[in-house]
Amino acid sequence: VIEMNPRVSRSSALASKATGFPIAKIAAKLAVGYTLDEIPNDITQETPASFEPTLDYVVVKAPRFAFEKFPQADSTLTTTMKSVGEAMAIGRNFPEAFQKALRSLEKKGSQFTFVGEAGDKEALLREAVRPTDGRINTVMQAIRAGATPEEVFEYTKIDPWFVDQLFLIKEIADELAEAPELTADLFAEAKRHGFSDQQIGEIRGLREDVVREVRHALGIRPVYKTVDTCAAEFAARTPYFYSAYDEETEVARREKPAVIILGSGPNRIGQGIEFDYSCVHASFALSDAGYETVMVNCNPETVSTDYDTSDRLYFEPLTLEDVL
Repeated sequence: VIEMNPRVSRSSALASKATGFPIAKIAAKLAVGYTLDEIPNDITQETPASFEPTLDYVVVKAPRFAFEKFPQADSTLTTTMKSVGEAMAIGRNFPEAFQKALRSLEKKGSQFTFVGEAGDKEALLREAVRPTDGRINTVMQAIRAGATPEEVFEYTKIDPWFVDQLFLIKEIADELAEAPELTADLFAEAKRHGFSDQQIGEIRGLREDVVREVRHALGIRPVYKTVDTCAAEFAARTPYFYSAYDEETEVARREKPAVIILGSGPNRIGQGIEFDYSCVHASFALSDAGYETVMVNCNPETVSTDYDTSDRLYFEPLTLEDVL
């Protein structure tokens, strides 16, 4: 579905946060007569806005639904707007960004689970025909129950590329389950495919805190990469980061004491702008008081995730593991 509307919708906010390219701000400047080659790119401060963004990462958006609050509503997903909020995640590959996005939703049952009985393959495939907010998890359970990529495509019409990625995630889960011991290489591979400590613990029968201790003992820690609009071709002036299980970190040393501000994640029913308003004003007040401000949030629709609101922005899920 291609959206066409003459307003700045949440899609333009998402595209801005995904690329580090502030669409509304640039559109406003174009409207008063500037041309793209006259507007500098805020992030590099060297390239003009006419310079096409180059991305060396993958971004996944996951909508947050609240059908449990509306028992009478039809939970079939169509082109009609039904989500109450959304989370966005950035990773070095699709499985990593996808699994980070699912855990960013902060909703019970949104992460993939690979333990317990999967259920009946045919029943799961029939259930997956109707698009719902839990459909992707139903598809994963069908894969666990023995469905083939062809069957998943036949029932759901989900593009084969994405089906293949789901099978890849399932393969890593199988490797984790079957390995005689949790080696550093296997652990690192699971982390590079977006598995949380909690998921790894479930599969291996360990508590999350034990998994974290083992991971730290093995020296497997995330590094933080920059969203710089130019795939590191130019230096980025704006510290806007995402985590990845990669080689080198791109975070500069801190010069003064800092305060971390935790955003409130995806919008929910009964929670509107006031949480984001307080996050942003906390950032401004702390900045005035001489602290470096560090924002952690995963909601692309908010002002707190604008790269110029805080001194540093970490676009991360608000789970215990990611915040620690």
